[in-house]
Amino acid sequence: MTHLPVLSGDSTCKALRKIGYEVDHQTGSHIILRCNRPPYRRVTIPNHREIAKGTLRKIIREVGITVEEFKTLL
Repeated sequence: MTHLPVLSGDSTCKALRKIGYEVDHQTGSHIILRCNRPPYRRVTIPNHREIAKGTLRKIIREVGITVEEFKTLL
């Protein structure tokens, strides 16, 4: 299993913007991103100082990329 970095919600959003995700809206402390090209996936990012490793792994899986691909976005 690949080691995941400790990231904040903002830095995760910045990384996902590089592959076409844009902020759709924010509800409380959760930022909802939407992909601007098909299949128009939506993903929810908690806007916390540190995202739990399991949550980060689930976000990466929902986006449809591997952990190694995500690390190159950072």
